[in-house]
Amino acid sequence: MTRIEQTFARLRDAQRKAFVAYIMAGDPDMERSLEIMQGMPQAGVDIIELGMPFTDPMADGPTIQLAGQRALGSGQTLERTLEMVRRFRAGDATTPIVLMGYYNPIHNRGVASFLEDAAAAGIDGLIIVDLPPEEDEELCLPARAAGLAFIRLATPTTDDARLPMIARNASGFVYYVSITGITGAGAARAADVAPEVERVRAATGLPVVVGFGISTPQAAREFAGLADGAVVGSAIVKLIGERRPPDEILAAIRELADGVHGG
Repeated sequence: MTRIEQTFARLRDAQRKAFVAYIMAGDPDMERSLEIMQGMPQAGVDIIELGMPFTDPMADGPTIQLAGQRALGSGQTLERTLEMVRRFRAGDATTPIVLMGYYNPIHNRGVASFLEDAAAAGIDGLIIVDLPPEEDEELCLPARAAGLAFIRLATPTTDDARLPMIARNASGFVYYVSITGITGAGAARAADVAPEVERVRAATGLPVVVGFGISTPQAAREFAGLADGAVVGSAIVKLIGERRPPDEILAAIRELADGVHGG
């Protein structure tokens, strides 16, 4: 079993939901970002979602856009992001790490080279928001052949005709985007999300985690209770952008984790 599969199996046995937490690699700089990342498992994070900074993050709202700008301004590159993962893995061999971002930096590095380096660094999966299923031969299928999960996004606009295409080569889990819009904008409604989660789960057979529009422990508990887990990103990134001390950020992450685990 992969680390992602092991994590969901362990959580199912414990009757707990998965807490997936997002930070931008290199925000506000590599060392502080790594310090936060290293503290996340102890703070209750089950899966780390690590953003790859990019100059044109079209799915992201202002909070994560600014995080990417801070990271790029501090000199963060794809190579430095992989180095962060290698350093994290020196002390943690079990927590799954999923890279989230856009295809351009991967294409620029070269798919074969990127996948070899990512697997060697200890990456478990990819969420690449601008590669639809029609482009599976570009990265999805090579990633799966290299042992990396390719995690699909499903949205409120994913209809029954589209869902089988999304499910076809998905692996790891499915990330259900609970709102129509960018990250950090608006709040999700549980009444809308619950039937969609069941529809996606039935079509894919994979765990479903809900993200976008979740910013408080109470919301995290509510939405985790509807799915197999919940993702929080912008609320954490906002604290990093405010230059809060790492221990204060990790304490806030612990509160969010407690919310998800109580779902």
